[in-house]
Amino acid sequence: MKFSDLGNDLYTGKQSIPVVRRRARFYLVSLILMAIAVSGLAINKLNLGLEFSGGSEFRVTSTSVPSDYEATAREALGAADDSQGVRVSKLGAGTVRVQTERLDDAESARVRTELAESFSVPEENVSATFIGPSWGDSVTKQALRALVIFIVLVAAVLAIYFRNWKMALAALIALVHDLVITVGIYSFSKFEVSPATMIGFLTVLGYSIYDTVVVFDKVRENTNEAFANGRMSFAKAANLAVNQTLVRSINTTVIGILPILAVLVVGAIFLGPGTLLDLALVLFIGILVGAYSSIFLATPLLVSLRAKDAAVVELDKRSARSQVKRDKESRATAGAGTGTGATAVDPDGLVEDPERDGVLAASGPMARSEDSATITGRQVHKYAQAGPRNQPKRPPKSRRK
Repeated sequence: MKFSDLGNDLYTGKQSIPVVRRRARFYLVSLILMAIAVSGLAINKLNLGLEFSGGSEFRVTSTSVPSDYEATAREALGAADDSQGVRVSKLGAGTVRVQTERLDDAESARVRTELAESFSVPEENVSATFIGPSWGDSVTKQALRALVIFIVLVAAVLAIYFRNWKMALAALIALVHDLVITVGIYSFSKFEVSPATMIGFLTVLGYSIYDTVVVFDKVRENTNEAFANGRMSFAKAANLAVNQTLVRSINTTVIGILPILAVLVVGAIFLGPGTLLDLALVLFIGILVGAYSSIFLATPLLVSLRAKDAAVVELDKRSARSQVKRDKESRATAGAGTGTGATAVDPDGLVEDPERDGVLAASGPMARSEDSATITGRQVHKYAQAGPRNQPKRPPKSRRK
């Protein structure tokens, strides 16, 4: 089956993925992932960049960087491993970055001289930068403040837009889920957290909210229709909305991931650590996690949160009665088709097919069984016409004898 055909079948309800019905499984998966992420934060902690932790940074610019640049830099600083807080990385093709703990002016000058000698470059090609801990604390506080303001504004906008605080709560839970798992991946992988990473976090949260809002828009449309006609339960209408937006969410994720993946590969192979790589990495991880939460977590959470609402409980009862009525009509129509019962026909000759969630199917004079057709309750041969019998044409008066 083609992917487009699958999308069409999911949208019309011909096929359905029971996301809401199996929501306990997705809850379990999310809880396990979040528990692993939190344990990673407790054990490994985050690898904060120099902008957050403070320290000294040296950059050596050379036309030919040796393949053993890391060992050369550590030897120049007298650091055999990273236990002394020394981190060495390559930026692009001709720059080596060395980050250390806070050094005073004399120590900084000595390190510059030793790095210049070790890499055989003039001392002017070695730059030194110092970032104090107070500046790092300020950046951290500003980043956390931006995150809190973002979440508060999102909660207020969602509550106003959907006119339902439980929709906003479900979206925020999915948002926190994305944030915790993404940060947990950073703690396990030891990827460096830089200001660009924080910008990426906020971008990912925005994408996650956008995808969730699109799904919730369809949920609201379907559930409003269900409240009006009583043909579907709240859970069934919400699940239909997830299926109807599933292909769109997958396409949006793939389209967003492909250019980010290209930037990630180019940055990792040719550019090395830097702002571009940090931003691409957090976007790649966060978009995948956000796509999962918008499809498999946000809507099931909404259904669970609204399960006890009086309006939802009443809708479930109405939909159950409607389903029983449709089943009776279906059995009566099937019985009439075999000549064992009367036909239940609506004025337009259409009845609702219970297997297709409200799709109208032909009945009465329009219906046909395999061996026979029923016209006004009388069994006739399957090739009989639905209308009056054809009568032989009478010849014109001029030809009558």
